[in-house]
Amino acid sequence: MNEKVFFEEISKLDTEQINPETSQIDLLSTIDILRLINNEDKKVAIAVEQELPHIAKAVDIVSSAFKAGGRLIYFGAGTSGRLGVVDASECPPTFGVSREMVQGVIAGGEAAMFVAQEGAEDSEDGALVYFESLQITDKDVVCGIAASGRTPFVIGALKIAKSRNIKSIMVSTINRLNANHLEQLADVLICPYVGSEVIAGSTRMKSGTAQKLVLNMLTTASMVKIGKTYNNIMVDLQLTNNKLKERAKRIVMEIAEIDYEKAVELLAETNGNVKTALLMALCGINKSAAEESLRVANGRIKQAEQNLKA
Repeated sequence: MNEKVFFEEISKLDTEQINPETSQIDLLSTIDILRLINNEDKKVAIAVEQELPHIAKAVDIVSSAFKAGGRLIYFGAGTSGRLGVVDASECPPTFGVSREMVQGVIAGGEAAMFVAQEGAEDSEDGALVYFESLQITDKDVVCGIAASGRTPFVIGALKIAKSRNIKSIMVSTINRLNANHLEQLADVLICPYVGSEVIAGSTRMKSGTAQKLVLNMLTTASMVKIGKTYNNIMVDLQLTNNKLKERAKRIVMEIAEIDYEKAVELLAETNGNVKTALLMALCGINKSAAEESLRVANGRIKQAEQNLKA
């Protein structure tokens, strides 16, 4: 693409437009600058709300993949790529899943998390190496993240996924009316339209916030659907630090209505497995019986309880 065509394409993006609400921001007091930013941020949740039916379709695809042993792989560049990496990195300690189950790929590799890697996002072919190194198959789900909806690295990932019959999701903050090219590439398109940014082109702001909210929903709802919570409490956490160890004790105490000492005893017996400790306490069974019941119930505590009562 020659420079003039590229310039014209970029200039038309919603994220590059001047926001009339903030055009005089450099003349305002500190508190008024903050009010403007806050007012614009209030629009983000509403934009995400309008996309809930599409997010629901994406969650069903992701949770089905998880149940079948598949993975969710994010592809993004810049802020979008970092958000994918952050969401992926928070799943293991929160839900007790492996590091492989949700992964974030950012154009430019690990170094791009901290320092922008100029030009890394400009090649569609750049995504191919990750499909090979991660051995992405049709059991997995690819999720592209790009505020502009045009990042070549992300578009390349979607094209490869489509050519290999791999389910795909696209998260962008452009107007859905301008997203026909994305609807043809992704199985599900999620477009929370947040309009022009507080600072023109600064997609780390409203666009980044919208994308973060969507990614939170994708993984959290999917984890709930595969049994990683009991009520609204995470029960598959990994006890990797003192805070999480104490949280695990509190979870077992509150749900099973037992004292601190009993919770400590059960967690010690189960090597820190909160689900097993909970089922032991709730149903008055030993460790091996609890483990077998959870296996039969695919890790869902309430289903295991029902099976045992039946």
